[in-house]
Order: sequence, then C-alpha cells, then structure tokens
Amino acid sequence: MEIGVGLPTTVPDIDGNRLTTWARQAEDHGFASLGVLDRLVYDNYESLTSLAAAAAVTERIRLVSSILIAAYRPGTAVLAKQAATVHALSGGRLTLGVAAGGREDDFQATGARYRDRGRRLDDMVTEMKAIWAGKGPVPGIGPSFPDGNAPELIVGGHTPAAMARAARHADGWIAGGSSATGYAELADRARQAWRTEGRAEKPRLVALTYACLGPDSRAVAERYLRAYYAFIGPKAEMAAKAVIIGAESLRDTVSAYAESGCDELLIFPCTADPGQLELLAEAALR
Repeated sequence: MEIGVGLPTTVPDIDGNRLTTWARQAEDHGFASLGVLDRLVYDNYESLTSLAAAAAVTERIRLVSSILIAAYRPGTAVLAKQAATVHALSGGRLTLGVAAGGREDDFQATGARYRDRGRRLDDMVTEMKAIWAGKGPVPGIGPSFPDGNAPELIVGGHTPAAMARAARHADGWIAGGSSATGYAELADRARQAWRTEGRAEKPRLVALTYACLGPDSRAVAERYLRAYYAFIGPKAEMAAKAVIIGAESLRDTVSAYAESGCDELLIFPCTADPGQLELLAEAALR
C-alpha cells in the first residue's frame, strides 16, 4: 500500500512558505502523494492552485485532489483546463478526485444548483474526459492528451450512487471519513460496483484519515476538526474524536488499511507545524 500525506491547506497555521516547504519535504521523506481537501466557504487555500504550487517545487510526488467538489464550479471547460494544466506542468502527476459534496453554501456562493449536483457531476466528468482526449464539445481546449495520458480520475462517496458513478467514469474510488474497521466492506462494495458495470479491471482503492502527533496533539487536532466540520453539527465532535493520536496508533491504522485492501492511504495533518511532517513520516513510512 502506498502512503500519501495531505497538504495542510485547511489548517489555521498555514501560509504560502509553509505549504511549498511541506511539499518539498514530503517528497524528500518518500511519501507517494500529496493530497488536498476542497472547500469554498472556508478560510483555506484553493485546491488546484495549491497543487500547482506543489508541482512547481517537486519532481516525483503525485498530486491528488482528494476530493474536489467539482459541481459547485460554474464551468466544466474551465475546470478541465485547470486540471489539465496542473497535469501537464507537473509532468503527468495529477490524480483528479471528485465527489458530489455536501455543503450547500459552497454551491450558493457560485450560484450553482445543489439539489441535482450528482447528475451534473456525471455530466461534468464525461465532458472533462472528452476535453482531455481532444474530443470535447468545443474543439481546441487544451492541454489535451490524445495519447491517453490524461489525469487519473477517482470518485469519492459512500452511497450506491457514488459507487456507481465511480464505476462508470473513474479509475478508482476514494473513501472519505471512514475508519479502517469499516473500510473493507466499503472496498468490497466498490469492487462489486465495478463488476456490475461490466469492468474486468479492479478499481484503485484510496482512503484518507486524519492524524496529529507530538505535544498537545489531541487539543490541536480537536480544535481544528471541530471548526472544519462544524457544518455537520453534533457529528463534528465524532470527527474530532476519531483523529489518530500517537505514532503507534498511526502504524496500527496503516496496517489495518493495508489488510483491508486499500491501495493508497492519505494521511491528513491537523497542523502545518514544520515538525509535524517529520513525525508523520517517521511513524507511517519507517
């Protein structure tokens, strides 16, 4: 199983210098990928812009939107061009993860419809893939990849509709906010969705988890996660309590996901403190 790490684009102590330094050091430590979370109505850095910054200071590490809430964006062609640009500038390192999303205020902020976001996401993914192949409804939008080397596509979500969407359109599926205990069942459902769609190949299975190590880790993590998940009300406390605290717990979690059939686990930090990345690498990679 590959181990990636999140770029701390949503944490309170992030700044531009810390973001690019984190990206460089994550590559030096040997992480397989850098992931980003996506929100609009929140004090965070925009996802694709952050990945572009990371691409500029790295050479090997893959870049993953995990996930991008594509349907609040007002134009498919613009999103396709942005993603293709990051992919081309990085030498083909972008994995575009998308999902329907669950925050209505993100959609209100751009004037996008919320209620039919799943159907529109299906349409957007279909159009993006056509644009990347040089066969979009409006010819000439590039960069394009007629040789088939377009961004890898993964789709997130736990519902049957999300699983079916992944099987129809994507190279893989990503679980957000699940636990290692429940991941094996979700992975089986994703594989079944692939079989139902008549696909012979297996999906690439991805997951993400939150971890915080070092002094005051519990307080730092819970303060951040309560704020980030405040939109889900009382369940925000559950999200905060589920954070992985301690190196041994992180190692156990990595092992559990690997045993559940996960192909890549993204570990998201709760702080951009420079020492946090080293602690995560020591626990998860050594």
